[in-house]
Amino acid sequence: MITLSEVRWKGLWITLLAGLAVMLLMDSCMQFRMSRSEIDRFFCDKKFKGTLHQYRVGQRTVNYLHVGDTTKPVVVFMHGSPGSLSAFIDFMADSALLAQAQLISVDRPGFGSSDFGRAEKSLAAQSALLFPVLEKHKRANPLVLVGHSLGGPVIAQMAMDYPQWVDGLVIVAGSIDPALEPHEWFRAPLATPMLKWMMPRSLRASNDEIYRVKPQLEAMLPRWQEITIPVTVIQGGNDKLVPPGNAHFAKRMLVNAPVQLVLIDDMNHFVPWTHPHLIRAEVLEMIKSLTQP
Repeated sequence: MITLSEVRWKGLWITLLAGLAVMLLMDSCMQFRMSRSEIDRFFCDKKFKGTLHQYRVGQRTVNYLHVGDTTKPVVVFMHGSPGSLSAFIDFMADSALLAQAQLISVDRPGFGSSDFGRAEKSLAAQSALLFPVLEKHKRANPLVLVGHSLGGPVIAQMAMDYPQWVDGLVIVAGSIDPALEPHEWFRAPLATPMLKWMMPRSLRASNDEIYRVKPQLEAMLPRWQEITIPVTVIQGGNDKLVPPGNAHFAKRMLVNAPVQLVLIDDMNHFVPWTHPHLIRAEVLEMIKSLTQP
């Protein structure tokens, strides 16, 4: 005869197992990345084939995708949060871009195949971890960094830290103004060990870096004047995640750099997917300005 206590314990175990199954399903469905085989299939009918590369810095692994002629200028794409190099996968097969540049899309630390789920919370540390990409591929070529969303402050940090290695920036809906960072009450609890393990790894990494980004943006404030290279800022007026005021912040802070603002009133935050032609056009224009006599 089954007792009431046994029924309760059985129900508890069923609930726990069901919860674990749901978490595993969420983790598998919310990875925001492509597998190696999916990337290979993407390039199977393309003229230029992408190659995946990995390197290690200390205990960290960084993964990135490279496409194109190594004698041409370099364009490096940095995704937002969450995301991966696949956020820019369509750009990696863009014939207009490949005619003018070699293209690189990076898995930032904690995303894609760069220690998936283990975020690097420091923008300065991310900059140092990603620097070997610049060091390997720049050579004598002009190098442009393109950063979407949280990729925006990452590329700005890199331009501050490695000014001799970066020749231009394209900030796309970049969250760069600390005063405009939203106060999201839920991020602190989700960053605690008790709750973070319940989240999909992509969202865990995202929360960890976003939760700690405001003080780092504040620390960058006096360093914006160090940037002297051309900067283009693409921003939508209908962006609900990164307020449009971030674009005006860039114009105000970049006192020693030529700055161009591309403001589209009805554009939302997801520019790489909704308005890729804007990014393509601005990258090509910047390359032209950097290579013309």
